[in-house]
Amino acid sequence: MNPNSKPLMKTNSVAKFLAVLALASAAGGVFAANLYPIVVKDRWGYIDKAGTVVVQPQFERGDAFASGLAAVRLGGNWGYVDANGKLAINPQFDAAGGFSEGAAAVKFGGRFGYVDAEGRYTINPQFDFAGPFANGRAAIKLKGRHGFIDKGGVITISPQFDDAATFAEGMAAVELGRRWGFIDLSGKILINPQFEKVGAFAEGLAAVRVGGRWGFVDKAGKLVVNPQFDDVHDFAKGLAPARLGKLWGFIDATGQLIINPQFNDADAFTEDLARVKIADRWGFIDKSGKYAINPQFDEAAAFVDGLARVKLARRTGYVDLTGKYVWNPAN
Repeated sequence: MNPNSKPLMKTNSVAKFLAVLALASAAGGVFAANLYPIVVKDRWGYIDKAGTVVVQPQFERGDAFASGLAAVRLGGNWGYVDANGKLAINPQFDAAGGFSEGAAAVKFGGRFGYVDAEGRYTINPQFDFAGPFANGRAAIKLKGRHGFIDKGGVITISPQFDDAATFAEGMAAVELGRRWGFIDLSGKILINPQFEKVGAFAEGLAAVRVGGRWGFVDKAGKLVVNPQFDDVHDFAKGLAPARLGKLWGFIDATGQLIINPQFNDADAFTEDLARVKIADRWGFIDKSGKYAINPQFDEAAAFVDGLARVKLARRTGYVDLTGKYVWNPAN
């Protein structure tokens, strides 16, 4: 599934940290200053929207920009670079996530905390796990239980849940007794834990699984799309990918199929295009279901600020909304 809409489930802390922080980066103002990560001979650098190399490939790994900084790995440790490629925070962390709401979660000495854009700890490493900030809250894990803190590091919702996800639209999914529900910013349960798995709220709706089938609820917990699909992703641009059997199509907020199931895989719309897979190749469709970029790639990511990362024959590049390369995999 699309990381932005993947159903919530338990996983180990490190894997969850990387997945959740990748999501945070991918979801909110990712490529600040229009910079995009590239790989040349196993070294990571950055290009601008025109495909010009702005930061020469030199890092062991480079993540997306958020709030003007990008996490990079050098010498086995993680730090941050600015849009000029200058190290803004020296590599020193075991893991580092993207900035959100002025702070970034980092792992040091086996514990998770938060730093500001100057690299100063705003919240000292003390948690078993720490997620990105959203709506002024961040999910943390302490002594095997999940709760939430504010940007001052104060625990605002005591660790009491089996698992917890990042806030979205003022609500966060939490797990109790192998069932998922939703809380508000104060920690009050608004939708009782009753679902097998859930997604985050997007456009006022959240995916839920009941009896092995997926539907959607509103913020009052009312089923607005009855559980009937084998899989779904979150809503975006008024449509959500939904799978019936082995094929994906797209539904509207009432559950009506707008684009008939025909794809082997599909993702949510971004910038009015959605990536879809057919016959082992990825392309992009518009909201009418018509191909805007024909299926031709081995892999493809969603569009961000006019560019999409694609992979063909083991080489990775970027295309614009017409499918034209701005950074060619041959480079």
